[in-house]
Amino acid sequence: MNFNYMRNKRKNKVQWKTSIELFYNKLKYLYIISFVLFACCACAKNKENISEPENEPIVEYVEKSYVDVIVEEPFIEPEVDLLMVGDILLHDNVQNSGKLSDGTYNYDHLFENVITDIQAADLAIANQEVILGGTDLGLSGYPAFNGPFEVGDALVNAGFDVILHATNHTLDRGKKALLNCLDFWETNHPEVAVLGAFDSQEDYDNSIYVYEEDGLKIAILNYTYGTNGIPSPSDMPFAVARLEEEKVISDLQKAEMLADFTVVCPHWGTEYQHKQSDEQEKWAALFMEYGADLVIGTHPHYIQPVEMLTDEAGKQMLVYYSLGNFINSTNENGRGTADRMVGAMAQVTIAKNESGEAYIKDYGVEPLVTQLLYGIQEITTYKLSDYTEELASQNEISKKDSVFNLTFCQELCEDVFGDLY
Repeated sequence: MNFNYMRNKRKNKVQWKTSIELFYNKLKYLYIISFVLFACCACAKNKENISEPENEPIVEYVEKSYVDVIVEEPFIEPEVDLLMVGDILLHDNVQNSGKLSDGTYNYDHLFENVITDIQAADLAIANQEVILGGTDLGLSGYPAFNGPFEVGDALVNAGFDVILHATNHTLDRGKKALLNCLDFWETNHPEVAVLGAFDSQEDYDNSIYVYEEDGLKIAILNYTYGTNGIPSPSDMPFAVARLEEEKVISDLQKAEMLADFTVVCPHWGTEYQHKQSDEQEKWAALFMEYGADLVIGTHPHYIQPVEMLTDEAGKQMLVYYSLGNFINSTNENGRGTADRMVGAMAQVTIAKNESGEAYIKDYGVEPLVTQLLYGIQEITTYKLSDYTEELASQNEISKKDSVFNLTFCQELCEDVFGDLY
């Protein structure tokens, strides 16, 4: 077979095919160019013939705006949990219990079994029954008391915010003890509010203490019925806040302007009585008339009832007539001394609603028992709910008043506090 002939034939066929493809490609390009030129001319001509329509609608472009939507948080009522304990009586045994072997003093043991409750409160108040004039004046028990400064330190360590000093024992050791006491508080614990005793006329005239938390303002007033017949120093007629009608009314009116809620802490009533006196009821009515919302009383050394009073206009006022003793070590014997071992903590939740009105949201009472023991750092106070038959059997008061036991304490609280216990 002639292979050269076949090669030349294929070569010529390829060249012919290539020539034909080149011709068609040129023709295609020429067609595309012609079409583009024609289209451009047509567009130009149409543009010349197009006129602006007379009433063409105007399209406005408005910038889109965004409005912040404010979602109000639900109103949460501000609340204050208030706690108060009764008379802190520094009989000789109580004072001696804090003297350590190195000669220093410490009284933290008095509060160690209730410290959790005290520190959990937003506002904790204690009635410091006796003046804290310091050891330099000589410590003394009943009837003319003088206590060591270290009791004040223990009160602060326990978590108390307000100390009440208007009692019948404020002037037991005279002007010097009073000034020592006030100087101790101001120098060592200026953060603590001390009520009811004063070293200047200015402080006496501006004695409305107001505690504030989350916009809820609470005024606290403190007065005593008397000072065991001891007059105020001649140059300090303002030394002690007394239950004098003109002064009390003036203070209540000021408190109404300064605070949302007013607490009165009167040292009043008849000692060793479980029922409030006519005098207490008279003062309670006056407190209520001039705007008080809560009354927590001390002095009788016995617990007394808790009542919610309502006046003709529907205003209410809660009254704890007496919290009894927080701590004591009576030297007396016989029936009735066991009752002095039972005290109470007042517990009140104060709230403020959306309209700005302060009110009592909840309240209760926590009974207490003084565990009377002799020895260094032995005497202390328990909550009755934590008290046991074993502890009661060890309490030295049973040797002074044989009726004392756990059941006695429980039944006494049930009789006095009723359903609140």
